[in-house]
Amino acid sequence: MRDNRFTEVACEPQTGLFFRKGGNTTAPKSRLILLHGVGSNEANLAPLADALPEELEVILLRGPLQVGPQGFAWYQVNFTSNGPSFNQEQAESSRQLLSRFIDALPAMPTVIAGFSQGGIMSASVGLTEPGQVVGFALLSGRMLRELDPHIASAGRLKSVRAFIAHGHQDNVLPIAWAQEADAWLDRLGVVHETHFYTMGHEIVAQELADFSQWLTQTLPLSH
Repeated sequence: MRDNRFTEVACEPQTGLFFRKGGNTTAPKSRLILLHGVGSNEANLAPLADALPEELEVILLRGPLQVGPQGFAWYQVNFTSNGPSFNQEQAESSRQLLSRFIDALPAMPTVIAGFSQGGIMSASVGLTEPGQVVGFALLSGRMLRELDPHIASAGRLKSVRAFIAHGHQDNVLPIAWAQEADAWLDRLGVVHETHFYTMGHEIVAQELADFSQWLTQTLPLSH
């Protein structure tokens, strides 16, 4: 999506989170919130919108932690030989911030989705506050095992849908994380799709096409 389709960066006063809003329609029927990965920023996922349904309001959110000149994160993470090591307090704080951000928006059917760490946060919101979103998507992400005590009841989770996309050659978050998320959602009874692609830690065209199709099935959009 061309940048001029998005507003200038604004600050949501209740959370202090910075965001840009855009879309191809003046009367959106549904909303997509996109969360970037660690070390990136809200502009990183703007091009995705070109491949997604036009009836969407798209919100690009910036993580609250600055980790570089133009780099932000939802929480600090270190990649070790035993897997990712992360700041659990920051992850929980960001989860609560995202929930408050959604509450502050005008009511509209909403999907929250993200790449890598953004996908992790999307799942964290969707599984703990399913009443706020109709779906969530993990694009090369994972689900935090530490989230388990906070996950909503099976009855509440019946209203939410999920989308998992992951690369066979992902050397940042190996494919086993996506397989674990898929099995976990099965156990929770969350209706979901899982797609694997010949790619690394990235987003490819076929993945976007599949995600777009899932969005049209998950959100109330005109056809």
